[in-house]
Amino acid sequence: MIKLIVGEKGTGKTKILLDSMHEAVKKTNGNVVCIDKGSKLTYDLDYNVRLINLEEYQVSGFEAFYGFVAGLLAGNYDITDIFVDSILKVVGRDYEKLGQFFNSLDLIAKDVNLIFTVSADRQVLPESVQQYII
Repeated sequence: MIKLIVGEKGTGKTKILLDSMHEAVKKTNGNVVCIDKGSKLTYDLDYNVRLINLEEYQVSGFEAFYGFVAGLLAGNYDITDIFVDSILKVVGRDYEKLGQFFNSLDLIAKDVNLIFTVSADRQVLPESVQQYII
């Protein structure tokens, strides 16, 4: 299931994401993963959350990120939650493609919660993206 935390820069999306991660760690019997472009969240995460810095793997663009997530899911069946901060820094600001991307991810996610932060005004996002906003 895909959920989006949407808002302009500085509206507290990352704080909501961190709070959601901490709740997920308390509730799950599986693994919780945080994907970020950089390592700024290192000291904010519970030690049970696996932080992946995309810069270490040179992942950018829709196809590369899709493949990265598919690989994570294929390699670890115990992942229950994946949290992604600042998805637009990774894939770019093509909002129509973003909707298609979320639809594709939704097909492979099955029993995994995928929560993203999207730094954009809700009104500029197409319906294909808005359907995932919480």
